Amino acid sequence: MKQARLGRTDLSVSRICLGTMTFGEQNSEEEAHAQLDRAVEAGINFLDTAELYPIPPKAETQGRTEAYIGSWLKARGNRDGLVIATKVIGRSQNRWFRDDESEPRLDARNVREAVEKSLTRLGIETIDLYQIHWPDRPTAGFGANPTRWTTPEPVSDEVAIEETMAVFAELVREGKIRHAGLSNESGWGTMRWIAGAETGKGPRVASIQNAYNLVNRTFETALAEIALREDVGLLAYSPLAQGYLSGKYANGALPAGSRKQLFDRLQRYERPGAQEAIDAYVALAGEFGMKPATFANAFVLAQPFVTATIIGATNLAQLEECLAATEVKWTPEMQEAVDSLHQRFGNPCP
Repeated sequence: MKQARLGRTDLSVSRICLGTMTFGEQNSEEEAHAQLDRAVEAGINFLDTAELYPIPPKAETQGRTEAYIGSWLKARGNRDGLVIATKVIGRSQNRWFRDDESEPRLDARNVREAVEKSLTRLGIETIDLYQIHWPDRPTAGFGANPTRWTTPEPVSDEVAIEETMAVFAELVREGKIRHAGLSNESGWGTMRWIAGAETGKGPRVASIQNAYNLVNRTFETALAEIALREDVGLLAYSPLAQGYLSGKYANGALPAGSRKQLFDRLQRYERPGAQEAIDAYVALAGEFGMKPATFANAFVLAQPFVTATIIGATNLAQLEECLAATEVKWTPEMQEAVDSLHQRFGNPCP
């Protein structure tokens, strides 16, 4: 499998990153280990998780995903060959994350507690890429790339980006993390991190993990140029639009065991105009002789500002369809066809 440099670091990561948020909810520990085994066999060296996981977040399951990865690493003894990424949550009303049940924030105390717990669950000494799952400040919408601006209500006790950067710098010096990354961040927030690094306030961010797929290309509006010029590559999450672009929900289908059937949390991809666009992209994949999941991931991988696409699966068959994207030769004809549909539908699911 092809690899790419992670930002300006010395790390090379597989173009496909295995997302793990189903481990501990939709997937058992045994199933999680089977996915990890197959991913490594296929050439994946890049794993993404979070203290939040599994999804949906619940007090009784929180941290289970990292623990499953940790048990697999211990059993296989292959830590040295992998790039492991995890995340600390931003401001949240869910108080079960912290021992004193206080409101999670991105200050030094919270970040340090989160790091120590992730290291323990994963059973490792150093996290390769430590990402901020979402900002401390209120934003115009989760993912921070709205197509229509809505001014968020400010908070009086916002943790400054520079304050968070300072604790990240300390953690790098202590050897607990190697590199920093962002997630669900805006162009403004990303450039604040870059400017802060240039003035010595903290580590330079190596990547940004935002939603990016055929029905949500808002990353291209403000962040693609930053990604290319500043070497802060996109780690694209939801390349299948939470499963919609696989075609499994076509014509109102509701597969047993799917996230929609279990949790009904896919509203981001159920907005006006979304289904028509999704149907068109699924049909387009068929015109090019591909499974929709393979086509959608191949599109993401073909974009020059993308470092890796983060795939997620609940079974090995789904995993194989996503892995097949690495074998696709993306052509100008494919890009033109996708762009033509985008001109028609825009970004119905920002």
